[in-house]
Amino acid sequence: MTAARRPLALIILDGWGVSEKTEGNAITAAETPNYDKLLAAYPHTTLGASGEEVGLPDGQMGNSEVGHLNIGAGRIVYQELTRISRAIREKTFFENEVLLAAIAHARANNTALHLIGLLSDGGVHSHNTHLYALLEMAKEQGLEKVYVHALLDGRDVPPANARGYIDELEKKFAGLGIGAIATVMGRYYAMDRDKRWDRVERAYNAMVFGEGLKATLASGAVAQSYEKGETDEFVQPTVIIDKNGAPVATVRNGDAVIFYNFRPDRAREITRAFVDEDFTGFARKPGFPKLYYVCMTQYDKTIDAPIAFKPQVLT
Repeated sequence: MTAARRPLALIILDGWGVSEKTEGNAITAAETPNYDKLLAAYPHTTLGASGEEVGLPDGQMGNSEVGHLNIGAGRIVYQELTRISRAIREKTFFENEVLLAAIAHARANNTALHLIGLLSDGGVHSHNTHLYALLEMAKEQGLEKVYVHALLDGRDVPPANARGYIDELEKKFAGLGIGAIATVMGRYYAMDRDKRWDRVERAYNAMVFGEGLKATLASGAVAQSYEKGETDEFVQPTVIIDKNGAPVATVRNGDAVIFYNFRPDRAREITRAFVDEDFTGFARKPGFPKLYYVCMTQYDKTIDAPIAFKPQVLT
């Protein structure tokens, strides 16, 4: 006779970690009698939640996306960060048909390529090395009009790091001989996920219509924000202008766009503003551009746009 199955509960203590360090460790400082009793009475082990043990680069901190989506997988599932970084390292990135098609569209129509994403090495939503690879790819394919819309982090990395990332990016431009920053703004505006459409509208209007604060240099945009006590995450949408006061570039009809964030949740709203014909988040102004818009990964099954790195099928 088969024994009756008893209920089994998988209980996740979000943010609970194991460390030998006691300084600044809230868990070791707290009284945890029930947790201590479980450890004393039952077999236990530890699980790695960062780095290569969860399919992230070595030394990369874990995050909720990694943990919550992969519990129970029973194997290492390479996260999008690692998957894309491996493709760059193995050079298959530069053969990606979807990315090449976006570049070919801009080249064939003599239009611009816009690269939009979080300018950060935080590794939670994006990684700046992926942006650099896209710039190298555009250079290899003979593009000249390439513009970056820099979304500033300050959340997954320290709150006032943007100027360092901007300086590094501009050195890449100089080394490749292509590229310029067209807009600068904090993720608070362009990466909302809670339908605060007023924020997204400001980000969209800066990129498409050149509306917003103005600065002649991206680093200057950050500096003027710091002067107002606004750190990277909260930098207001700022349009970079040339010596004549005109925007360096705006997203125009016929252009190609690659949104290089790999994490979907904070890429969906701004993407819908660009691609949805029946968009209702805010009243788009006349002049809604028709674009060749590429999502780095699948942001949502209902978004009608090519995907550079399609979902992995686990069998």
